[in-house]
Amino acid sequence: QVRLVESGGGLVQPGGSLRLSCAASGSIFSINAMGWYRQAPGKERELAADITSGGSTNYADSVKGRFTISRDNTKNTVYLQMNSLKPDDTAVYYCNAAVVPTLGYKNNYWGQGIQVTVSS
Repeated sequence: QVRLVESGGGLVQPGGSLRLSCAASGSIFSINAMGWYRQAPGKERELAADITSGGSTNYADSVKGRFTISRDNTKNTVYLQMNSLKPDDTAVYYCNAAVVPTLGYKNNYWGQGIQVTVSS
């Protein structure tokens, strides 16, 4: 059983910053890519940023230069530092991880989602 738990969301004013964290726990052998997706009301879920186990990163054009994804492999945790937030960044943010469990095959796991609201 693998579980992803997100934290750090909330309400912030435009131009402000938030840092999201996502910790993976359970029967984990290794974790390949980890990422953050987001889903705004009435829109499809989209990739915000992801990072490989080696540290290579990828960002959506809409967040480049404002968001930074990082991970701590010793803690099975991925972070998303979000700066210069805009109202368009308002969404539920979901953590995703490609996990190889101690028993079984690699699978994608999702967190429960965390709300980020950017508003004055």
